[in-house]
Amino acid sequence: MREVVATPDAPSSPLYSQAVKVDSHVYVSGMAAIDTTTGALAGATIKEQTRQSLTNCQAVLRAAGATLDDVVEVGVLLTNPGDFAEMNEEYATWFPTAPPTRYVTKLGVDLPGVLVSIRMTAFIR
Repeated sequence: MREVVATPDAPSSPLYSQAVKVDSHVYVSGMAAIDTTTGALAGATIKEQTRQSLTNCQAVLRAAGATLDDVVEVGVLLTNPGDFAEMNEEYATWFPTAPPTRYVTKLGVDLPGVLVSIRMTAFIR
């Protein structure tokens, strides 16, 4: 059974679902660092934007009945691959032990001010 997951606590668009839940799997769309309380990017640094992107992913997971502990894969898309080390510093605070699998690649679309987009897949036990 396919269920679209939505929450006001993360950025949304009529062009994509924030997440889709199929049985025990939750597929979270790429989340940019938009602060839903202001509608603006949550900062100009990669650490600030990584933190907000992960916060947004976490909100969508919560709406689907999942947590960060349920995440099995993370995809990180960076506008500037040179930001990897600072992104990784912030990321490590969110998954301090037994992290999920992860890939990091270059964001192919030029979105003004966006430094990172993060997507996740979770498996609810």
